[in-house]
Formats: sequence, C-alpha cells, structure tokens
Amino acid sequence: MTAWLRHHALSFSQTMRRFAASPFASLLNAMVVGVALSLPLGGYVLLGSLQQLARGLAADAQVSVFLAREASKVDVGEIGRRIRAISGVRGAEFVGREQALAGLKRAPEMAEVIATLRDNPLPDAFVVTLAATDPDLIHRVEQEIRTLPGVATVHTDSAWVQRLQRVLKFGRTAIVLMATLLSFALVAVTFNTIRLQILTQRDEIEVSKLIGGTNTYIRRPFLYLGALQGAFGGFAAWGIVELAVLLLNRDLAGLATSYGLEVRLQGLAQGDGIAVLGFAAALGWLGAMVSVSKHLHKIEPR
Repeated sequence: MTAWLRHHALSFSQTMRRFAASPFASLLNAMVVGVALSLPLGGYVLLGSLQQLARGLAADAQVSVFLAREASKVDVGEIGRRIRAISGVRGAEFVGREQALAGLKRAPEMAEVIATLRDNPLPDAFVVTLAATDPDLIHRVEQEIRTLPGVATVHTDSAWVQRLQRVLKFGRTAIVLMATLLSFALVAVTFNTIRLQILTQRDEIEVSKLIGGTNTYIRRPFLYLGALQGAFGGFAAWGIVELAVLLLNRDLAGLATSYGLEVRLQGLAQGDGIAVLGFAAALGWLGAMVSVSKHLHKIEPR
C-alpha cells in the first residue's frame, strides 16, 4: 500500500514538472479547453439568470375577473370568497367600478374621454394573483372562475408564460447538446496531447517495460496529465465566464435602467464551479485513458 501511494505521489510530481517545463504549451492547452468549455458554461449562466428573472415575473401572474353589471354586494362578497378558496390562488383584490373609473381619470390621455361619459361603463372586478406562472395552473383557475355565477368575463394572458417556458426549455436543450459536442472535442484534444507525450517518451517507456514496468504503472502519469490538463481548462473556463459576466453587467446596468428594470447576470456559484472542474478533469482523464490504451500496447521493447 505504501509503495502504491508513493508511486502515485511520484507520478503526480512528474506530471507537475512536465507542466512547469513547458508553461507556454500547458497554458495554451488549458486555454483551448477553457474556451471550449466556456461556451456551454456561459449558456448555463445566462439561462440561470433568465430563470431567476422568470421567477420574479412569476410573482405577478394575474387573472382579471370582470363581474356582471347586475351583481349585488352580496354576490360580490360570495364571488370573492369562492375565488380565494380556489387552489393555486394566492390572493384576490376587489376593484370597484368607481375606483376603476377614478384610476382612469388620473391618466392624462383618458381624462377628456371620461369627462364625456354620462354613466360609468366599467364593471366591478377582481384582480386575482396566482401562486405560480405554470400554464396548466392558469388555465385551470381561469376555467373554475368562469363557472362562478355573477362572473361576466375572465381575462388572462397566459401566452407569454407559455412562450417563456418554451424559450427556457429550448435553451436547456441547446446547452446540453453544445456541452455534449464540446465534451467530445475536449476528449479529442486530450487524446492528441497524450499521444504526442507517449511518442516523445517512447524510449523511456520501452526501458520501463524492460525492467518489468506494467502497463498500469506506465499509464498512471499520463492519466494524471490528462486529468490536470482538463482541470486547468475548467478553471480557465470559469475565469472566462466570470470575466464575461463582469463586462456584460457593466453595460447591462445602463440598458436596464433606461427601461426601468433591475436586471443583472449572476456569476457561476462556487458549487457549480467546483463541479465544472471535476467534470473537466474527468473528461481529461477519459481522453488520456483512451489514448494510452490505444498506443501503449503498440510500444514493445526492442
């Protein structure tokens, strides 16, 4: 066990010396892997910010319920009670016809029009706030409210919710496909890097085999090399995404302010960043394993 651990430590130190011996090539390989990983990683960060924005919009999901003109105060109270009892309804605010008319009068562009009216044409209404923007929930609540006596019209705009959900679903699928394709690219980069290392150290490998070195023993440093190259690439991707978020937020702040919004891209969480490093290291290890397994058996002592 001690010898096994000692060889792992030796293999790891040899790998670090190889990185230190050619820092420019090591940095270039890490940047190639980092740029490849930063594309799906940036999409993941952007999608997370959109989902957070969607959750903020979800709190304002509303259904407008207009009552019949002949509905009495007793009817209004009963309708409000039954609306609040519906599952998925977070609250229902009553807006009387006089209150609605006063609100319109305060709008400069509507004041002259309202002044020409003999009677108040507006009905009593409820503004119903939902617990979520789930399209199925909106449709179910709308249908239940329509069946209530005294309800004339129910208005809801669930189309934007469905469009938003479709956009998020499309984004998730696109990120998964991009990540899958670029993962193959990372494995291929590691494969070629390890292949060149094997060819460079061909004489050393032959000597190791002559003195009894097993393929497992010879393979171990190359696996460390692939895993470390992947991990450094993952760290580079993390840095690229964080820098991009910082630069984009600087310009996004001015754009959002001009529209009266508060929108900010969120950087990669620490847990997600560590997961990216592990994922990149695993891909590097896989590429090294495939490369070593393919080429090592071809090298026989002369």
